Amino acid sequence: MGSLSPVRVVTDSPKATGAAPYQLVPNQYSLLDKTDLVFVDAPLTGFSKAVGKGTDKDFRGVDQDIKAFDKFVIRYITVNGRWNSPKYLFGESYGTPRSAGLADALQNDGVSVNGVILLSSILNFAAGSPGLDEEFIGTLPSYAAIAWYHNKLQNKPADLKAFLNQVRAFANGEYAAALRQGDQISPDQLNDVATKVAQYTGLSLQYVKDANLRINPSRFRKELLRGDGDILGRYDARFAGTDVDNAGEMPGYDPSDTGIAGAFVAAFHNYLVNELKWETTDTYHVSTESEVPWDMTHRMPGARFFGGGGGRGGSPYLAGDLADAMRKNPKMKVLSANGYFDLATPFFLTEYDISHMMLTPDLAKNVEFGYYPAGHMVYLNVDALKEFKHDLAAFYTETGH
Repeated sequence: MGSLSPVRVVTDSPKATGAAPYQLVPNQYSLLDKTDLVFVDAPLTGFSKAVGKGTDKDFRGVDQDIKAFDKFVIRYITVNGRWNSPKYLFGESYGTPRSAGLADALQNDGVSVNGVILLSSILNFAAGSPGLDEEFIGTLPSYAAIAWYHNKLQNKPADLKAFLNQVRAFANGEYAAALRQGDQISPDQLNDVATKVAQYTGLSLQYVKDANLRINPSRFRKELLRGDGDILGRYDARFAGTDVDNAGEMPGYDPSDTGIAGAFVAAFHNYLVNELKWETTDTYHVSTESEVPWDMTHRMPGARFFGGGGGRGGSPYLAGDLADAMRKNPKMKVLSANGYFDLATPFFLTEYDISHMMLTPDLAKNVEFGYYPAGHMVYLNVDALKEFKHDLAAFYTETGH
């Protein structure tokens, strides 16, 4: 309802959209001019539910979920006679690890896909584990982009892309080296690195020192605009909102979620009933309400590199599946799309995960990156949606051989 479908709901992003009535408009940036679109609600979300002998447990897990989508795709292309059509997987948020695993599962079942689009990716769930510094390194460029957007940088650079290249180099170099020293870092080096972190993030030098150079995303969302009495969105840090307590450590909610949720849910229901003339007494679940816990176990092709759990500490690592699919299908292309202001899946962490898939140079060339002045849901910025559609159209034209 907001991205690439035939119609989209108009929002006031990055401000809260508010209450009904909402406006649906023809989507001039739909992908229908390039491809058929099959949007699939994950099992136990939307109107779907377990039936017959099926139980929630059959679907609540990394591998269970991939298996269900694998069976669906094969069934769909069989019933609709589309085995010889170009095929693409497009995943957003959790849809990115799902698409990475699904590309490999389908390949192993004889279905080679032409391309995989990953919008706002998380391919390694171990990055934020205690004792690991990848999260802090990976989020620093996002903090810099967000501080740039909110005019919290002294001598704000005119060129965001050039500025972020500078921050990337610092994060991978001097900052990473400082974090690796842990408690052994000298006071002079701590002060020097903290000064640069403060300059890049818009935070105070004292705050950076108090955090031992390691800024948690939730703390950043609370701290950057504290002087203005606002908190930032997690999915899209362009969004800001007031909190119950300006002295708190963590934000009380996500303005980028609450600011659009009502518009999307209401517009979808209205479209079903009034445009498609489809009615039901069932409840549409935006996310699952199952009480069965999600099974994080994942048996991936690259597990031999990371231990039997498929990732550090058993955390699923789906970049290995994507790499396996690319090796088996060397013509498959990947487009990684990223919002500069996304704190849920920071773009620099995605770059790190994709650049560590142990691909040959020729295969590594099959991965393209796109960056947009938006958050997790890139399409909420209509200018970014226009740019995104342009990149997608080129990707589909290039790979739809």
